[in-house]
Amino acid sequence: MTPPALRGARLAPPTLPVPTRPLVTLDTPVQYLKGAGPALAARLRALGIERVGQLLFHLPLHYEDRRAFTPLAQLRDGGRALVRARIEHAQVRFAGRRSFQVSVRDEQDGWLLLRFFHFNAAQAAAFVAGRWVRAFGNVRAGRGGPEMIHPEYRVADVPEALPPEDALTPSYPLTAGLTQQRLRTLIAAALEVASGDAAFGAPLPGLEGPATLEALRVLHAPGSGEDAARILAGTHPAQQRLIDEELLAHQLCMRALRRRVRSHVALPVPGLAAALPDLEGRLGFRLTGAQRRVLIEVARDISRPAPMLRLVQGDVGSGKTVVAAGALLAAARAGLQGVLMAPTELLAEQHAQNLARWLEPLRAPVCLLKGALKRAQRRNALAAIVAGDAAVVVGTHAVLEEATRFSRLALVVIDEQHRFGVQQRLALRDKAPGGVTPHQLVMTATPIPRTLAQTLYADLDVSVIDELPPGRSPVTTVVIGAQRRDQVLARIGAACAEGRQAYWVCTLIEESEVLEAQAAEVAAQKLTAELPALRVGLVHGRLKPAEKEAQMQAFKRGELHVLVATTVIEVGVDVPNASIMVIENAERLGLSQLHQLRGRVGRGAVESQCVLLFQPPLSDLAKQRLDVLRQTQDGFAIAQKDLELRGPGELLGRRQTGDVG
Repeated sequence: MTPPALRGARLAPPTLPVPTRPLVTLDTPVQYLKGAGPALAARLRALGIERVGQLLFHLPLHYEDRRAFTPLAQLRDGGRALVRARIEHAQVRFAGRRSFQVSVRDEQDGWLLLRFFHFNAAQAAAFVAGRWVRAFGNVRAGRGGPEMIHPEYRVADVPEALPPEDALTPSYPLTAGLTQQRLRTLIAAALEVASGDAAFGAPLPGLEGPATLEALRVLHAPGSGEDAARILAGTHPAQQRLIDEELLAHQLCMRALRRRVRSHVALPVPGLAAALPDLEGRLGFRLTGAQRRVLIEVARDISRPAPMLRLVQGDVGSGKTVVAAGALLAAARAGLQGVLMAPTELLAEQHAQNLARWLEPLRAPVCLLKGALKRAQRRNALAAIVAGDAAVVVGTHAVLEEATRFSRLALVVIDEQHRFGVQQRLALRDKAPGGVTPHQLVMTATPIPRTLAQTLYADLDVSVIDELPPGRSPVTTVVIGAQRRDQVLARIGAACAEGRQAYWVCTLIEESEVLEAQAAEVAAQKLTAELPALRVGLVHGRLKPAEKEAQMQAFKRGELHVLVATTVIEVGVDVPNASIMVIENAERLGLSQLHQLRGRVGRGAVESQCVLLFQPPLSDLAKQRLDVLRQTQDGFAIAQKDLELRGPGELLGRRQTGDVG
């Protein structure tokens, strides 16, 4: 019953709690940042941005210079420009595709058409004749003159309300439904959050330049004058500071991985030094001083009960496989197993043949495991591995499969390290007996400047084979335009008549109208017609393994004069009688890859040649790259120049999965 005092009174509605936004920190989900929300957060997720702090490191791809207007009469097709002009006429057109077109004219009487395919009524209403517009975008040649499609713009009643920018304008990677302006606003809000975060502002000892937050402010909102010039040149201290921090983060990640792996237990492998005289007897040649030095380092590591983690890098033909053979022989003599993993079946097959020739007479049985084995062969190989009868296993990614089980795996050798990621390397440790981690020896034939190698592979000790075996003939490199192809054919014909052989490398398998590169199949047909006295073979990645092997073996036996191939022969192929390497469209390949291909010749006693055929005209960068190959055969010098010309790329980030390659 209602009390008398309350009869006829109006009751106040109950007070509901007011929803509050959480206190925003750098760890807060981005949807709670001012100006964001669930829908925008879903779009940002496509860029890998889920928390406020990740916005800070979503750095500009490049910067737009909007600090000065370009007269409309000076616009150039394909350029980007900032313009300011008076609106003359605006209309919606329905010819073909519906569009909104705005004709503008500047004070110098230049003319431009702004075209929009996506617009609403409010946007269209803003473009009134007599008003002024500032627009920035790509210029293209239209039917009636220059055009901009969907430029960034602002409209005002007087030109003074539309000044140019005071500083550079950052341009970010985007995703559908997200504009540059919206992203800039969100990043500015994230910078405000960071300014109140004491931990984020804590100094990092040992790093020079501006603090992290100040460096981020400069890169997201650059100033003008000298700051702008240095940012555009990539030399600003803020850019260097973030580069240093990225390298430091990479080092710490790799060091943590190294510390974790080295806390595990490994099976000691003694006797490597004692096995070397027997191995040299099978090789038929003396080891170089560099090979001996590296073998001593490996012997010291694998004799310990902690897992070895060592990178062996050396130039093309420096004899890295022999170092691997010594370690594998020591493991076999200790009653243990070793595995060598190669990135391609062709390379795995060649390694298996060489190791069998060297090691099996020393009572170290070698087994080849690859995806193309017949069912019975595969079953027998897996049985030999699990029983321990195969002391040395050579294979491709097939060795990582669950069905591949080892008896006493103690050593893992990985060839062409840059073709594998960290996780693939570490996956092999699960193949060892319970509680044991195998020693790891990884090799790369892509020389890397030593300081860079120590940065990239901070989880590994680094050994360098910086000496080539005696008997390697010099390789003369020439750079020739495709119009002189007939001279190259004549040289190949003369060399083959003297009993030598040649490679002809193409960059594509099938004809491409877009890329102007000769496909390997077409090149083989042309060479057969142009050199009718010679036998021409063909190898590329789409051939069945048996066909590929048959062609390679025929070339090694001297039954083919010329082998046309794609870059599948880049690594591992060894035919001492081949003395000419022709690389078509050489301007399309990187320095390291060209150097690897050149290393397929010069393996015998006869002087060899590498012919770099290019399609003119050459860009300045392509000229520099090809000149480097012509002037030096030092793989480490080439790698250093390659780094200078191309830059190091991204060490860590979304565009790089696994380890740096």
